[in-house]
Amino acid sequence: MTFYHRLLMASCAIAVSVSLAHAQKLNNVVQIAQSGTNEGVASQGRIDQLDDETDGLVREYRAALKQLASLREYNAQLEKLIGAQKAEMVSIRQQIEDVTNVDRSIMPLMFRMIEALEVFVSLDVPFMLDERKARVANLSALMDRSDANPAEKYRKILEAYEIENEYGRTIEAYEGEMEIDGAPRTVSFLRIGRVALIYQTLDGAKSGVWSQDSKSFVDLDGAFNSDLRSALRIAKQQAAPDLMVVPVTVK
Repeated sequence: MTFYHRLLMASCAIAVSVSLAHAQKLNNVVQIAQSGTNEGVASQGRIDQLDDETDGLVREYRAALKQLASLREYNAQLEKLIGAQKAEMVSIRQQIEDVTNVDRSIMPLMFRMIEALEVFVSLDVPFMLDERKARVANLSALMDRSDANPAEKYRKILEAYEIENEYGRTIEAYEGEMEIDGAPRTVSFLRIGRVALIYQTLDGAKSGVWSQDSKSFVDLDGAFNSDLRSALRIAKQQAAPDLMVVPVTVK
């Protein structure tokens, strides 16, 4: 082999070595570039993830701010409501104290009203005595009941007074028992307001009128028997209204 050939081969070997070296460097550069690209992609992914997390936190923060504002407004309304309730409680306590004071003053009044009604019935014309005395007794029993409030007790007393007051404006006929000539008899009573209380036996043979002066019935000796029968029929609504002729006692 000539020198020339050896020189050519050496040159080729050097060229190949240089090419390999450049290829190796290029490959290294490519690997470095690829690694940088991969790291960039990973970094961008982390950035995107952090951005998404930041957006989520911002939304949660804004929602929390809105909820906080709503809670503050709700608390303000509650404070107003609690203030109004406290004022109402003070008012109710005052009303309870006032009612207690009223109860203390009205209870003695109600007892006096019942006592006055009892005395009035005992001194009044003696019509329907059993019913009227029972009404007064019921009022006395009502006053001892703890389950009845003062308003109910007072209302019942007023009702009893209204009933007694109504007796003075009405006409009524009813049957009852009384003693005549020492024997019990069933009679028809005719009440004309509180002006007259008259009785007549069921056979119409005997009649009498109450005398408030003597506190007893006065025998009419048959003088008004016919007129009383007519008046009783009118009072019982068994005859048309008409002029009544009845005896009236005067002190």
